[in-house]
Amino acid sequence: MKYLTRKPKTEAGCELRILSLRLTKTDEATFSGLLKNWHERWGKFLLERTICSSCKPNRFPYTHRKLRAAYRSLMTNLSLLFTYQRYPELKIPNTTNCLDGMFSQLKNRLNVHRGARQQFRYKLILEILNGKG
Repeated sequence: MKYLTRKPKTEAGCELRILSLRLTKTDEATFSGLLKNWHERWGKFLLERTICSSCKPNRFPYTHRKLRAAYRSLMTNLSLLFTYQRYPELKIPNTTNCLDGMFSQLKNRLNVHRGARQQFRYKLILEILNGKG
């Protein structure tokens, strides 16, 4: 979602956003197949370049840079996105939603001990994450 907006203006962007939202509800083989189909359909669209008068001579930047970056990010990290499925015995959650509220609690508790040494802060973080703090 870093490179895609909540309301993409292009059809390709809308499709890639819908595809990325299905990430937590699918498996690696299905997702990679859908991503490949998306790229086959929109590959030429991603190669479009813009004629830019303020750019250096003979330099034509890609028109859809953020869309290209979103696709490339998904392709580059595809092997890491489904780690939770490869190791079911570790019971890794498929999203990091449970961590979002934890960071503010962690910061608040660490701020109480502002002058603490790094080693103590590390122990404190471990205690909090293990549910003892």
